[in-house]
Amino acid sequence: MTGTTSITTSDRLTFGAVTVTRAVESVGSIGMAPGQFFPGTDPAAWVGAESELRPFFLEDDGATTMQSTCRVAMQTWIIRSGGKTVLVDAAIGNDKDRPDVPSWSHLHSAYLDHLAVAGVTPESVDVVVNTHLHADHVGWNTRLVEGVWVPTFPNAQYLMPADDLAFWDPANGHQTVMGPGAHGVWADSIAPVLAAGQVTPWSGHHRIDEALTLEAAPGHTPGASILRLVSGDAEVLFVGDTLHSPAQVHDVHTSSCFDEDTAQAHATRERLFAEAAEKGLLLFPAHFGGHGGFRVGKNGDTFAIVAWAPLTAI
Repeated sequence: MTGTTSITTSDRLTFGAVTVTRAVESVGSIGMAPGQFFPGTDPAAWVGAESELRPFFLEDDGATTMQSTCRVAMQTWIIRSGGKTVLVDAAIGNDKDRPDVPSWSHLHSAYLDHLAVAGVTPESVDVVVNTHLHADHVGWNTRLVEGVWVPTFPNAQYLMPADDLAFWDPANGHQTVMGPGAHGVWADSIAPVLAAGQVTPWSGHHRIDEALTLEAAPGHTPGASILRLVSGDAEVLFVGDTLHSPAQVHDVHTSSCFDEDTAQAHATRERLFAEAAEKGLLLFPAHFGGHGGFRVGKNGDTFAIVAWAPLTAI
């Protein structure tokens, strides 16, 4: 990602007895225009959604819709539930060698300071959820201490999808759209947490507590997942990389170049949007800047964003 800007935490939201805050590692251009980030995309879906896309999802650089680069946030959702602190996704991380994405390599971001603004220290984290095991979701699983990768959150249980653990383990030899760089991610951000005995693999559904449940939502990766929050009368979904842009709401068949199984990703998006439209649920994708989340409505066979989450836009 290029041209990133460091951002501190935004407002806190309350859902029943659960509070949600976001800590943003960075936000800016991913360096790819829509046709690159979403191969085979229908330009009409982007042109039709342009009023929703600028300035938070396309760079406001004066270029045409299809020539502008896509803008994304690298962030963590901080959920306080039942007396526990739960982090959903762990951004890119510092000091990581990412030759496939040079702009992610050897970062020195203030991410831990941003967690501290929200009252979170590494030692206070009880659960880390990796919705899937891509580099920009597991980076802060570990940090470099005297040349050794150690778990950043020493007291946390790390919840990782079993299907992704099997898929990304270099010993299993799976081919991925992410290329060989994925093996480096395993070595510095996953294997050390496994070695520390802090990983709980899960599949299908996994109940964290009375309010929080992980659910399989494959397509982006074999083990891609969402987190469902239900507390009091409130219900919201943290949908990981089910989508990266509002344009995908208008056209569920728009897939990112990082989706392992595009047909499965399409089906997952359509299923989640249909449920959210019927129930009026807020959806929080992993990489949405702006207001961070949205409500979706259905008009015939298509979906549309009908409201944004009440977070300060970034």
